[in-house]
Amino acid sequence: MSGLIIAVILIYIFIPAVKNSLNRIFTMFTSGDFTEVRDFIKSYGGYAAAVSFMLMLLQSVAAPLPAFVITFANANLFGWWQGAILSWSSAMAGAAMCFYISRILGRDAAERFTSKAGLEQIDTFFEKYGRNTILICRLLPFISFDYVSYAAGLTSMSFWSFFIATGIGQLPATLVYSYVGSFLTGGAKLLMTGLLIMFSLCALIAMIKTMYMNKNKKQGSK
Repeated sequence: MSGLIIAVILIYIFIPAVKNSLNRIFTMFTSGDFTEVRDFIKSYGGYAAAVSFMLMLLQSVAAPLPAFVITFANANLFGWWQGAILSWSSAMAGAAMCFYISRILGRDAAERFTSKAGLEQIDTFFEKYGRNTILICRLLPFISFDYVSYAAGLTSMSFWSFFIATGIGQLPATLVYSYVGSFLTGGAKLLMTGLLIMFSLCALIAMIKTMYMNKNKKQGSK
C-alpha cells in the first residue's frame, strides 16, 4: 500500500501533464463552482459521461472532496434524470470502492485516504445507531459520504447490507440535487446553500426521531 502511494506521488511530481490535470480538478472541487466542473466534463465531448464517472470515483477515494458539484454538473449537462442516473450509479461505485479498500487493506489504509479523527467520528455513529448509521449519514450533507463508506468497511456489516442502505439513502438527495441542478446557473449558490440546509434539517429531524424511538425501546425493555 505504501509503495502504491509513493508511486502515485512520484507520478504527480514528475509528470507535468498529470500534475496540471489533477491540480485543475482539485481546484474545481474546492471552489464549489459546479459550472467549472460542468465545463471540464463537457470539454471531453463523447467521453463526457465516462469522465464524469471517473471524477466521482476520484472524489470518493480522495475524501472529502464534495460530490454534490458533480451531481449539479451532470444534471446541468445531461438533463436532470440522465444526470441523476449517472451521479447515483457512479456514487454507488465509489462507495463500493471505499468499502472494499477498508475491508481488504484495513484501518491504516482507510486513515491514509481520510483522517483518523474523521473515521473515529463515524465509528461513534455506528456504535449508537448500528446499521441505521448508513441511512442517517447519507441524508446529512455535512457528513462525508466517503468517510462513511470507509468506516463501514471496517465493521462486520456485509457488503450488500451496506450497498442497499447506501443506494436507498443516496437516492433522494441525488434526485433532488439533479432536478435543481438542471435549472441552476453560476449565480445560484444561494439556492444550493438553502437546499443543503433543508436536507440537513430534514435529516436532523429523522435522526432525533430515531434516537427518541431507541430510547423508548430501551426504557420499555427494562
